[in-house]
Amino acid sequence: MPSVTHDDAPLLADLMPWSVAPPRLGRRWPTAPDAASLKARWDTLVKAEEPDREALFEPTRSRTPHSAVAQLPGQSSGTGRLARESGPCPDPVRVLLAPFDEHWLIPDHRLIDSARPELWRVADGQQVFTVEQTVAPDSSGPVLLVSSVLPLNPPHGPRPGRVRPLYRRPGGQEPNLAPGLRDHLAGHLGHSPAPADVLAWILTAARPGADGIEVPLTADPEVWARGVERGRRTLWLMRRDGERPKLPGGRRPYVRAPLPARPLELLYDREEEALLTGEGRISPVPAEAWDFHVGGVRVLEAWFTRRTERAEPGTLEAVRPTSWPQPWTSELLELVTVLALLAELRPEHAGLTAETPITATELRKAHVLPVPDTARKPASVLDHHEEGPEGQFTLI
Repeated sequence: MPSVTHDDAPLLADLMPWSVAPPRLGRRWPTAPDAASLKARWDTLVKAEEPDREALFEPTRSRTPHSAVAQLPGQSSGTGRLARESGPCPDPVRVLLAPFDEHWLIPDHRLIDSARPELWRVADGQQVFTVEQTVAPDSSGPVLLVSSVLPLNPPHGPRPGRVRPLYRRPGGQEPNLAPGLRDHLAGHLGHSPAPADVLAWILTAARPGADGIEVPLTADPEVWARGVERGRRTLWLMRRDGERPKLPGGRRPYVRAPLPARPLELLYDREEEALLTGEGRISPVPAEAWDFHVGGVRVLEAWFTRRTERAEPGTLEAVRPTSWPQPWTSELLELVTVLALLAELRPEHAGLTAETPITATELRKAHVLPVPDTARKPASVLDHHEEGPEGQFTLI
């Protein structure tokens, strides 16, 4: 996080005013690290007769197999009562289940307690979701993460804060930024920054504050350019779309001994810079990657645990691979790489200062703040019908 020489920094909640709580599933089985398990779980569910189907579903006050709900925006899942469902599994989609941990999800509104449809309506290839993180005492982890896929509220572990999409409409339209902010920045910087560059600066400068996450702004074009450059790299590493990140030759992690078919625990040898699981061995793994925490939780350990923890027999969650799939090893190697490269950026962020600040007071005098109430509400993005419960159509 940057050191700054002033107070009165604007809040993230004002700079990116529209926010939504992350979707909450209410049951764990609709997500998995592999898509094949989800299709097998669905088949098990729809082939079961009552009362077994209801028990497998794991009903809550919000959802049972008899709940009537609208179709999930942008998805083609059914809207009839799940108790009568006999069709194929909806195609799983990628979601961010936990920090740096993408899973697959059955995108069916009938399975999700609180889906946040307004987020699904703006989820597309140009969207970037910013997710506030729990700030743990004595933790150096980031206060913000970004993702190209929809973030969820994980069933266990630290719960994330609000989700702030970069755009309020599909297709990269209408940035979720305080109205007038980019024009005000242009008066200092000599150009109107692109929405993605504003987000890049936010990722570089964000820090915990007494009233929420603060984002010091600078009027210095040179400082702004340095911060945006670092933030762009952070964006690329966190989103992991496009070219795969690599560590320099000689520092790239490799599988030195194959991972066991059923690994039970993940250990770290600091002297050898190696991840160990049974007879399996991956090295070199920089200590900075192993020690990378978010919300007080070590990312690598949590990632491994979600793939190896025992599930209760007879539940849908217990339908899973019987041995460690090879793609998981590739994902683990990439995760080590991403965490190591992000850790390298921290000292650069710490050296960034805002000598000529743009304060919240200045933004208020320029009438950028406070933002209008409409900026905190979702945009009306629908120009078509969405299917409601039992096949009825509604226009929102």
